[in-house]
Amino acid sequence: MAAGYGELLRTRHAARLLTGTLVGRLPNATGHIAIVLFTRAEGGSYTLAGVLAAVYGLATAVGQPLLGRAVDLRGQPRVMLPAAVLSALGMAAFAFVGIGSLWAAYAAVAVAGVFTPPLEGGLRALWPNVLGREDKVHAAYALDAVAQEVMFTVGPLLVTLLVSLWSPGAALLVINVIGVLGALSVVVSRPSREWRSAPREAHWLGALRSRGLLALLGSFFFVGLALGSITVAGVAYADDQGQASVYGWLMAALGLGALLGGVVYGARQWAGAPERRLRVLVGLLALGYLPLMFTPGVWPMCVLAALAGVFLAPSLACAFIVVDRHAPRGTVTEAFSWLVTTFGVGAAVGTGVAGPALEWSGTAAGFAVAGAGGVAALLVLLGTVRVLADPVGGARVAGSSGGSVESDRNGAVEPGFSAGHQA
Repeated sequence: MAAGYGELLRTRHAARLLTGTLVGRLPNATGHIAIVLFTRAEGGSYTLAGVLAAVYGLATAVGQPLLGRAVDLRGQPRVMLPAAVLSALGMAAFAFVGIGSLWAAYAAVAVAGVFTPPLEGGLRALWPNVLGREDKVHAAYALDAVAQEVMFTVGPLLVTLLVSLWSPGAALLVINVIGVLGALSVVVSRPSREWRSAPREAHWLGALRSRGLLALLGSFFFVGLALGSITVAGVAYADDQGQASVYGWLMAALGLGALLGGVVYGARQWAGAPERRLRVLVGLLALGYLPLMFTPGVWPMCVLAALAGVFLAPSLACAFIVVDRHAPRGTVTEAFSWLVTTFGVGAAVGTGVAGPALEWSGTAAGFAVAGAGGVAALLVLLGTVRVLADPVGGARVAGSSGGSVESDRNGAVEPGFSAGHQA
């Protein structure tokens, strides 16, 4: 298992691109936390802090697919580095302006969100060029999903450390400077400079004209909703137990489960069409969320949380493959960015729905939202079997790690996939 990931990371450019992308995405992974801490330190209310964080999240959701489309049209360096700089300047403006002028604060966090560079989608577009082999690309998707769990665990810890050592404003500045450096590391690399999207058909819908992609986005909206509701229900559960630290244990258990699941999933090759495999994985994911409604004691609950997380990273990794198979030619970065956006919007909706559910019927109802989200995600996949059975993508011409390839497709030839289907 470790040897397989080691071989992948020893491939030229692979470790640099993965590390640079994770570092570059640090501002996005920690932005909502940094905004809340800074707003509270400036004397703002929790409501104001929440609204500012929501504006940042919604702006990011709007910007990701738009910037992803720009990357497909103009290449990675010409879009991602300027976007990273503008996003960092937005957060710097927020740090200097504070909440004295609310309109300026809203505008600053909106700019920071809209211009968050689509590094996540960009990396997945690069993997086939860098790794070449289908099995390596699929393992990279799994490693990417695992690395995200690490980032979303380490990132908040780094923010709180910077706040304690310096100040919330300094944390905003430092995190975003680090993010720009990460983006710079990616875009000056040879694979990023030489990557070109496949020729694309001019269409105002872009990637969204793929029915298969729309089906996948519908499903992962509900997966995001499930996760968002768990973050709120977990706080209520910790309050019930009278120990604030319980929330940290629950989230750590959820992350640990996802980490282990992703490592195991990516360590082997899987036969059969990924669309069929995704239905199984999302079904198991939904099954893992349902027992959380029983809200047992702390340690059994942590075990249930770990089990609930096991199939998250595998589901994401498999979804990345399905996105690549269903994105119309020339739209792969945009398509991946839509997945990020939909997942994030679902999580935001989940946090909003869980609150009233908790007030109406207690902690179990909050976790019931997560279970319902998982079941809804599965039902969407089951209801769109025929749509997902027909990938649209043309085959990628896999190049060497340094060569320029005039395509953005994976070309993973699996049962049910014909390289002749084109948008």
